[in-house]
Amino acid sequence: MEISKLFDDKGYVVIKKFFTQDEIEKIIGIVNRIYKQWLNENGDAFIEHQLVNMHSLTHPHYFKNNSHERIKFFELIAPDKLTDLLESMFGKGIHFHNTQLFFNPDKNRRCPYWHRDLQYSPIEDAIQAKEQNNILCLHVRIPLVAEKGIELIPHTHKRWDSQLERNVRLELNGHTNSEELPGAVLIQLEPGDILIFSAQMIHRGNYKLNQVRKALDLCIGKQHPLISGYLDGDILPNDEEIGRIRNNKWYKLAKDIATNNAHAPNVNLTQSPTINAKLTS
Repeated sequence: MEISKLFDDKGYVVIKKFFTQDEIEKIIGIVNRIYKQWLNENGDAFIEHQLVNMHSLTHPHYFKNNSHERIKFFELIAPDKLTDLLESMFGKGIHFHNTQLFFNPDKNRRCPYWHRDLQYSPIEDAIQAKEQNNILCLHVRIPLVAEKGIELIPHTHKRWDSQLERNVRLELNGHTNSEELPGAVLIQLEPGDILIFSAQMIHRGNYKLNQVRKALDLCIGKQHPLISGYLDGDILPNDEEIGRIRNNKWYKLAKDIATNNAHAPNVNLTQSPTINAKLTS
């Protein structure tokens, strides 16, 4: 079955050996430096709040006086083969949204929790359900170490929760969001593989099976009125940088959206999973 049909059926697809070892090593080099800086700046919060990820790895804060490396990073995470693949799967209009790095919580003291990404936004659950088939929010997971790091509930990208799933996901009627759910699939990945999955399908991270967990997620999707306002222009290339990025179509469209949003009324989006990534997977 071709990739687009696999995704349409299950809500995710794994592609083995998509990146070469050289490509992964270049990504790892930049990500490790950023992660080290982030830990130095957020070490107390990492422990106190049992954080499982950071976000906005392309922010200028991590590339002070090093625009060349920032451009290199933008190019590494959006090679032609990836942008072409996603356009073949989902059509034109794909844009870059953000990046997240996933890791284990301190001493693995946090339980994995089922969620759909937008449940951490101000968008009401009923509206999310109504718009489920009209919103395309994707994660492209690039594991930097081997992992059994994420569990998915297939088909939930096109249907809303069963009663049990709703009770568990939202911790209703005595349930907790760390309970086991029927039909879950544990995904195993090696460096070089990629996992493409819907951010709005029910999913959770898995910490216990991975002594070390380090996975870079690209958050991408298509424009939609409910989510376009979440795009943070600071994490995008500036006008000078974008002209130096060879394959810049994801970023050019994102900049157009961010520019239009700058003229729209301000909305508090601090709980968006792709902006405040402390809360997801």
